[in-house]
Amino acid sequence: MRTTTSRGRGSARRAFRRSHPVRPAAAEPRPPARKRPTNRAAKSEARRAAIVQGALDEFSARGFAATRIDDVAARAGVAKGTIYLYFDDKEALFREIVTTMLVPLVATLEAPPPDVPVRAVITRFMELFVREIYATQRCNVIRLVMTEGARFPELAEFHYRNVVARAIAAMRALLTRAHERGELKDDRLIRFPQLIAAPAMMAIVWSGLFERFAPLDVEAMMRAHIDTLFEGCAP
Repeated sequence: MRTTTSRGRGSARRAFRRSHPVRPAAAEPRPPARKRPTNRAAKSEARRAAIVQGALDEFSARGFAATRIDDVAARAGVAKGTIYLYFDDKEALFREIVTTMLVPLVATLEAPPPDVPVRAVITRFMELFVREIYATQRCNVIRLVMTEGARFPELAEFHYRNVVARAIAAMRALLTRAHERGELKDDRLIRFPQLIAAPAMMAIVWSGLFERFAPLDVEAMMRAHIDTLFEGCAP
């Protein structure tokens, strides 16, 4: 029997490898990258909202003049410098509060449902006032304008142009259409649409000064006001 030498065995192995190349093993698929638990934009928006809320809390507690940016930062749980990434100063914070908390409610008055009697529209608006303004911190925004507006006329002007003037224009347009449909017996409310909101303003003043001495049933007062306004008018 012929014995195979080590040199012969090595040559045979090399020949086998050339004829049967070894393919590299397929790489195992990598698990998909995990998404970050918080989105950067959402995180920024949450921080902005916290700053706005902190500003409203401080303005309500101290007044606009006495509030410092440091106080707002402490209330919001952020660094003072962080506030300046979003707002230039206290005035900008106030404008943001008005824009986010009151302007959207005015927009609902600017687009009343069509063919609904004016009394029903104003009743719904009064209910919205009680629920979304009087019973919430939005009440503090209006009270802030009342108490600080004379000292800071630029704040009063911003509130007037973006809330009051728009609300009056929307109310006047609504009342004019109602008068044309015969729902109002004269044009007094068209000339003075401020009469519609007068008890709402009085309720805010009352709640700040006299509520602890003589609680006011604001909802009942609003119903009585509407009955008085539309007494003798077409339903």
